[in-house]
Amino acid sequence: MSVKSKKHWVLILGGSRGLGLATAQKMAKHGYAICIVHRDRRADMVTIEQSFRKIKADAIDFYSVNMDALNPERRKEVLNKLKGLMEEGDTIKVLIHSIAKGSLKPMLANSEGSLSAQDMEITIRSMALSLYEWVMEILNEGLHDKDMRVISFTSEGNKKVIPGYAAVAAAKATLEALTRSIALELASEGVKANCIQAGVTETSSFSMIPNSDLIKENALKRNPSGRITLPEDIANTVFLLSMDEAKWITGTIIKADGGESLT
Repeated sequence: MSVKSKKHWVLILGGSRGLGLATAQKMAKHGYAICIVHRDRRADMVTIEQSFRKIKADAIDFYSVNMDALNPERRKEVLNKLKGLMEEGDTIKVLIHSIAKGSLKPMLANSEGSLSAQDMEITIRSMALSLYEWVMEILNEGLHDKDMRVISFTSEGNKKVIPGYAAVAAAKATLEALTRSIALELASEGVKANCIQAGVTETSSFSMIPNSDLIKENALKRNPSGRITLPEDIANTVFLLSMDEAKWITGTIIKADGGESLT
C-alpha cells in the first residue's frame, strides 16, 4: 500500500502476542502507522517491548499502551491520545479486535469450578461487545476512515462444541452477529466489517483451552495442508482484507485455516 499525504492507522486491541502481534508486524511493513492496546503483566513487558521495537523499525508511526481495553474511560484516553498524534487527514483505517479474555470452565464441575452466568457475561462482554463499543467510539470521535475496515477473529468453536468452551463459543457467535450488523448499519459511513475464522493456531490463548494438545493433534490430522495455522497466515489474511481490492467484502466470515474445517 502507498501512503501519500496522510497516515493510515491500524488500531489493534490485543496486539502484544499471537494473532494481534503478527498482524501489527505485517501491517507495519506495508506503510501503516500502528497503535496497540494490550493488557499484560509487568513481568512480561521485557519480551513484549522487544517485539514492539521491531515493529517501530518498520512502522511510519507507533503508539502502544498497556491498559484495560474494556474500561470506557481508558478507551477515551487512548483515542484522545491517538487524536493528538494524528496530523490533518490521518485516519483509523483498520480496527483489529484480538481480545482473548474469557472463561474456559466446564458447565459441570465442583461448586467453584463450574461455568457461571457471570463468567459467561464477562466473556461475551470482553470478546464481543467490546468490538461494538470501540467501533462506535471511533465513529463518534470522527477518527474513522471513509473506507474503514473492522476485522475480528473467530474460530471453528463458533459452531462445533468443545467441552469447556461454551462461554467463548457464545462470545464468538455474538461477535459474528455484531459484525454482520456493523457491516449493514454502518455501511453508510464506509465501514466494512468481517471476521476471520482461523484454524487451530498455537498461541498463549490456545494453550489455555482444556485438552489443547489433543485439539492440535486432531487439527493436524484433519488439515489437508499438513500443518496447523500460523499467526502469520492470519496476519496475511488481515492484510488482504485491508486492500482496496477487498472493499466489496463485508459482513462475512473468511476462513483462513488451510482447509482444516473441510473435514
